[in-house]
Amino acid sequence: MSTEGRLTICQISDIHCGSPYFIPDLLERSILEINDLDPTAVVVSGDLTNAGYRQEYEQAAEYIRRFRCEHLMVIPGNHDSRNVGYVHFERLFGERYSVIDFEDAIMVGVDSSEPDLNDGRVGREHYGFIHESFAAAGDKLKIFVVHHHLIPIPGTGRERNIVFDAGDVLELLADTEVDLVLSGHKHVPYSWRLENMFIVNAGTASTTRLRGNTRPCYNIIEVENDRVRVFRKYPFRERELVVDFNAETHEYYHYEEIQGDGRPGDRRQRRLIT
Repeated sequence: MSTEGRLTICQISDIHCGSPYFIPDLLERSILEINDLDPTAVVVSGDLTNAGYRQEYEQAAEYIRRFRCEHLMVIPGNHDSRNVGYVHFERLFGERYSVIDFEDAIMVGVDSSEPDLNDGRVGREHYGFIHESFAAAGDKLKIFVVHHHLIPIPGTGRERNIVFDAGDVLELLADTEVDLVLSGHKHVPYSWRLENMFIVNAGTASTTRLRGNTRPCYNIIEVENDRVRVFRKYPFRERELVVDFNAETHEYYHYEEIQGDGRPGDRRQRRLIT
């Protein structure tokens, strides 16, 4: 647990070192802000690089080493698997599939990338690993981390690059009673509720590859007792509550900006008690 007596997980995604749109100041600021939170874990959910080249990986690794956190989960994205980049990933970050087991939660991360393709696939050869990891967790909070989005994201145009086996993966996650899915890829932050599971997509933290009114941001997840709150944090700026749910009772609040309207504070709230 963190110094404040709760589990704090920071998710940063799509940093794209080597891209002409990469803004070092944004990433450096995000790292400082995250370190100030003294998080229990940091998740880097893919697209560390722009094209999977060695020098881009070395730059990304240098930044990621600055996180002052005992538990670090890093998974590759589609950009990281370009140009045989996954060999650099394994050299610098280790396995592409990993589990972090906390006292009251478990987090499972998988690689959904395919070499030189933007499309994603988890693959049925990994379903057993996912099922066994979550099944052994009992009543712990269950968190699944994947780069590609499992459900289409509003405001991103024609749908493409969704996980090929998204239906089977969603069924697997529902069967194992996963509570929270963390993903990236589309550079648009958004969240969906599917059955008793929240699917939270992160934006890009450190690039200007942005759609519409979106801004660079990352996610902060705070877990205390059975309450889970997900915040969207903008570097140099405020954070806003996106999801607030009780993992035991499934009562939840869900907040999102109205699409296409950039006025600050113009938010809608959805509430359901089950």
